[in-house]
Amino acid sequence: IHEHQAKELLKEFGAPVSKGVVIYSLNEIDKKIKELKSNKFVLKAQIHAGGRGKGGGVKVAKNLTELKDYSSSILGMLLKTPQTPKEGKLVKKILIAEDVYYPGPSEHSEFYVSVLLNRSTSKLMVMYSTEGGVDIESVAENTPHLIFYEEVDPSVGLMPNQARKVAFNLGLSGDSYKNMVRFISSLYNAYVKCDASLLEINPVLKTSDNKIIAVDAKMVLDDNAIF
Repeated sequence: IHEHQAKELLKEFGAPVSKGVVIYSLNEIDKKIKELKSNKFVLKAQIHAGGRGKGGGVKVAKNLTELKDYSSSILGMLLKTPQTPKEGKLVKKILIAEDVYYPGPSEHSEFYVSVLLNRSTSKLMVMYSTEGGVDIESVAENTPHLIFYEEVDPSVGLMPNQARKVAFNLGLSGDSYKNMVRFISSLYNAYVKCDASLLEINPVLKTSDNKIIAVDAKMVLDDNAIF
């Protein structure tokens, strides 16, 4: 499913996400961005493929003029990424999100978190890393010691101590630690109850005021549970 659809599902399970609106045409911009409380905007082409930023499908607009210019260039483009066919994929809609990298009392940090099935052990797995915002494949190849795994028995579910372990290994403390514990629990619940086969958040952002927010979201639903 598309990023904006995955984020709507995450919100239902209590996981904070960056607020955004979806546009299908340029004449929707003025009306829809009134819902957003931000002077900067992140534009993200909505196609079923990763690596959108490398292909020009993700832009940061510092004002309304840039927002409209970037929207004009992205909407209707054939976006080519390492995960699309050679001819690219047609962009029919754009997610415009609030800028959550605002200044505050602490530095922001980016993390990688995913929930998936470990077929070799028949258990679910929370995979996470301090190296968010970059290709996890590169992290696995170059710095595998920075990727952590927490296996979960699906008959028991994610235990509170496991969520706390994830937050601790990510180096968090105080409010950001507590918020990450809740965030991990929400992700796990969303994964199980939506019959997902993959739920990947890259990056998970610790904001400058210690909130934990899903800036991106990739969710794949099990075709055998398509109901």
